Amino acid sequence: MSPFETLSTARLLLRKLTPEIFDYIYLHYSDAELMTFLGTADEAALAKEKEKHRKGLATFNKSFCYFLILDKNTTKIIGWCGFHTWYLDHNRAEIGYGLFDDAYKQKGIMSEAAKAILDYGFGPMNLHRVEALIGKDNMASLSLVKKFGFTQEGLLREHYFTNNTIEDSVVFGLLRQEYQ
Repeated sequence: MSPFETLSTARLLLRKLTPEIFDYIYLHYSDAELMTFLGTADEAALAKEKEKHRKGLATFNKSFCYFLILDKNTTKIIGWCGFHTWYLDHNRAEIGYGLFDDAYKQKGIMSEAAKAILDYGFGPMNLHRVEALIGKDNMASLSLVKKFGFTQEGLLREHYFTNNTIEDSVVFGLLRQEYQ
């Protein structure tokens, strides 16, 4: 039995990670245990995670809550899904997600995880609004947020720098009363 809060869906386990949990694991776990717990592929990926923790993951008015996605049958960590840029004073957060292994893509995994995460966000986290900022060519993500009823609200020009390219972000929002 894991001491960490875990959500369960038909095919997935979702292991909750918060700033407090990161503080605990970085204090008590060896590098090998951290790599297993976080599902990092190598020492370089672990070093990047440690650097993020060292620089601070939350502030007095902003935090995050995300979940590692585990295959329920194998307990292999296959991705993550959750909320970042969580403005505590305003009950809003941005949803983010990703799968680590292409073998799990296009199988409805992220739809299954996102449903559980949105339920958690509008439930125990008491969010009023969930935002999504998505690259205009990211068809999988655009389809996912539309599936859950997000409304397109605008475009942030030259918003993200990724893969040596500056790209726009399409802005979506979902309000508690719109979520079903």
